[in-house]
Amino acid sequence: MIEPLPTADSTADAQRPFGAGPPSAFAPPTPWKRRLQIAGWVVAGLLALLMILIAWLAVTAPLSRSLEPVAPPSISLMSSDGHLIARRGAVIDKPVAIKDLPPHVPQAFMAIEDRRFYSHWGVDPRGIARAAWHNMWSDRSSQGGSTITQQLAKGVFLSADRTFGRKAREALIAFWLEAWLTKDQIFERYLSNVYFGDNVYGLRAAALHYFNREPEKLTIPQAAMLAGLLKAPSRLAPTTNLKGARARADLVTQAMVEAGYISKAQRDALPSARLNVRETADPTSGTYFADWVLPDARDRAGAVYGAQNVTTTLDWRIQRLAESAVRRAPLGKAEAALVAMKPDGSVVAMVGGRNYGKSSFNRAVQAKRQPGSTFKLFVYLAAFRAGMTPDDMIEDAPITTGTYRPANHGGKYRGRITLRQAFAVSSNVAAVRLTQKVGVDNVIEVARDLGVTAPLTEDLSLALGTSEIPLIELAEAYAAVAAGAYPVTAHGLPPEEQGWFDRLMRRQHRFREDQLEMIRDLLSSAANRGTGSAAALRTSTFGKTGTTQDSRDAIFVGYAGGLVTAVWIGNDDNAPLPGGAAGGGIPARIWRDFMARAINEPVENAPAEQKDSDLVNAIANVTVETGIGNMGLDVDQEGMTVNIGPAQIRLPADQAPAGPAPSPAQPQATPPPRMAPTQPPGSDAPP
Repeated sequence: MIEPLPTADSTADAQRPFGAGPPSAFAPPTPWKRRLQIAGWVVAGLLALLMILIAWLAVTAPLSRSLEPVAPPSISLMSSDGHLIARRGAVIDKPVAIKDLPPHVPQAFMAIEDRRFYSHWGVDPRGIARAAWHNMWSDRSSQGGSTITQQLAKGVFLSADRTFGRKAREALIAFWLEAWLTKDQIFERYLSNVYFGDNVYGLRAAALHYFNREPEKLTIPQAAMLAGLLKAPSRLAPTTNLKGARARADLVTQAMVEAGYISKAQRDALPSARLNVRETADPTSGTYFADWVLPDARDRAGAVYGAQNVTTTLDWRIQRLAESAVRRAPLGKAEAALVAMKPDGSVVAMVGGRNYGKSSFNRAVQAKRQPGSTFKLFVYLAAFRAGMTPDDMIEDAPITTGTYRPANHGGKYRGRITLRQAFAVSSNVAAVRLTQKVGVDNVIEVARDLGVTAPLTEDLSLALGTSEIPLIELAEAYAAVAAGAYPVTAHGLPPEEQGWFDRLMRRQHRFREDQLEMIRDLLSSAANRGTGSAAALRTSTFGKTGTTQDSRDAIFVGYAGGLVTAVWIGNDDNAPLPGGAAGGGIPARIWRDFMARAINEPVENAPAEQKDSDLVNAIANVTVETGIGNMGLDVDQEGMTVNIGPAQIRLPADQAPAGPAPSPAQPQATPPPRMAPTQPPGSDAPP
């Protein structure tokens, strides 16, 4: 029986729109075929983008230049407003040949930098993955995934920026080098051009500089030390950080064991590398600031060759004002230093001494001197952290218990006074009493929080600034108060963009608002009505004086108008300054002279000293010598204090005689008034 032919679905035909034509004879595509088509289009689009990217890289990357001889490096340091600060060349020497080097020399570099150098094609995916895994789980150190070929491409042919475009060009040049050069040729170029610190480029120059021997004669410990320098050449340079260089060399020899280049027994028997530095020409660059910032500029640039202009934070106008202020000061034979920075730590001016040509020693950075009473900033901040306020009372009287017996300048004591008064007149005994109350450890904790890294003595004398601190660290601490956040790190180059992890680990901490307001209250009182009144400007001025034992150091640190400045004067041989100089004298006047011009405030002569009525001992201080010993007479609006030797008599205003102060016995034998005795550590003579 013949089956009837199927008939068209009349219902489906009825649903087709008019004019749509007959139904298709082909079945609609299945979903998996549709997805395959879309995937094909995506792949084609990505390939087109890849071709465009490769073409762009080929145009922008210096492929042809990568096979030419390398030009010597040089760096020009520029001020933030475009002035040339210094220009430096480099210490270089002849290239090295792999075949002439002992095997352990290239092995040391491969072990720590690129163990798969002879097996990859310029980029090592395995190394990149290993570095990423390490960086993800390590909270102390980071690893890079760049191969030796990539490092050569970056250092010699590209800029030092860290953009994706630069990394892509770096990879393309690495492939290009691998295609046109042998592995040994690439390695030779790398070793002959990489930066080793101390302004030295290339393995031969480094071997001669640090060990005074040719690279063909390097021992395993010496090769390991040189290989270890590449991580941070300036920071690890053994001429300035031998301990750090040796620690890094130990990591290199351990890596050589792990790579199978030497045995563990060989490593354990290795002695530490000993330096034999070859004397070279004076490497100074012509200014204190340039000497300070150049190592960071070198590290940031890496081994980048060719001429580079590096912009710094220095302000040319402000630098000239700083130098002029120091030149105008009546220093005699004493030295001076000044460092000025913005509250974020950007250094805009630096004077490391009176004459760079005679001495390139940077007293603003390299010298460690006692800060005197400027250290009291940390003592009073510790007190505020402990819950005290500027209006709390403290005894300004001799300390008669314990083994440590500090004294105030001139033997003057004011009885029970507020913390604000004690800070303004720079009372030594008050600072020591506060340190006893809050604890030395808490004072040290505050100093560390605000960026002080120098060793600090763990005893009560710390309150008077007996621990030696670089001037720049004092400026950083006061900058933290100006910024309202800590720590502040001084820097001479604009900060690099940080990753989220670095931002998280290095984030600043905000001061509590009440504590910040209180410490600023004290700094204002000291700078405007206390021992630092010679520094007071028309604008709001905050600061503190510091004077050390026998006037060996005189300091003023403060801020105004968005600028933080620290000034020091003293002698390089630590001899006392003539005339009992104090922080409220010449340093405060240098500070005011410089700051008034730097923040564009009209310059006037320093005003006569003015102090508020809340500052006990504010109107008159007289010390004379009598037949019964030194006699001190302190007069204020609340009364009079008479100091006769160790004894003290307080006469309130309602009991003081109406007439003139009584004359000491035997006035005819009394010599003219004389200068008060030299102050103890941390005290400050009024200007």
